[in-house]
Amino acid sequence: MQFTLSHHGLQAIADSRGGELISLQDAGGTEHLWNGDPAFWSGRNPLLFPIVGNLKNGQVRFDGQPYSMSRHGFARDMDFTPVAQDARSILLELRETPETLGCYPFSFRLLVRHTLLEHGFSTAFQIQNTGAVPMPFCIGAHTAIRCPLHTGEQFEDYQLVFDQPETAGTRLLTPEGLIHPDKREPLLTDSRLLSLRRSLFDRLDTVILDGLRSHGVALLHRKTGRGVHLDFTGFPMVAFWTKSGCEAPFLCMEPWHGCAAFENESGEFSRKPHCITLNSGEMRDLSYSFTLK
Repeated sequence: MQFTLSHHGLQAIADSRGGELISLQDAGGTEHLWNGDPAFWSGRNPLLFPIVGNLKNGQVRFDGQPYSMSRHGFARDMDFTPVAQDARSILLELRETPETLGCYPFSFRLLVRHTLLEHGFSTAFQIQNTGAVPMPFCIGAHTAIRCPLHTGEQFEDYQLVFDQPETAGTRLLTPEGLIHPDKREPLLTDSRLLSLRRSLFDRLDTVILDGLRSHGVALLHRKTGRGVHLDFTGFPMVAFWTKSGCEAPFLCMEPWHGCAAFENESGEFSRKPHCITLNSGEMRDLSYSFTLK
């Protein structure tokens, strides 16, 4: 089921499948989100819950008991229930099912609210532990932004501009999609700018940054200054991905609270970096926003 939102010339579409915002058009009719063309990547803006990335050997342990779960978790493949809607926002809900309990043995309530802003949108998560035992989880977004945005532009015409100068390196992935515990590749040295190069993603697959001073980053055309700004305040990691080995016309900008398994980790979920644990009845709110520039 799809829901149309509008506000100050902006038009958006949310889908109950996966709880995603799948379209954002500006007042001039330009689409800013990737359309999910399977020739490149069928995803659009998947919600990552209750894990982010790959698990080691496809398994995770809760209190010592092993469970299997696919990459990025199950929420992106499930139907959310609409709870409330007005002209500019939609509230969607996901709860546990017999199927989710088979891979994630916790009762939960996940609310997702998409809201159109004056010049963009926000997505807010509220996660509640509705069970009787402590519930660990990770959560993130995988928002695919069209890049290049306009005819005649190239992917390499764009750059990432961080809110503050950064000295940072990307965490490196193994061929199995796990994170090397101690390896990083330097990318920024007291700089706000990271130029986009397809060769970078062909080699690294995903740029994964943590420990940043910035709480926001923009994807901008170097000459026109047009693009989007992501505010990821409250998320300790941010990642960037595009389909490697082709001319995929998008860049995913991904705020994460959690990440793929580390190569040397035990597999116990509660010990994962940036994992959040809620006691019975507790809830946690997180949000991110995109502003058109």
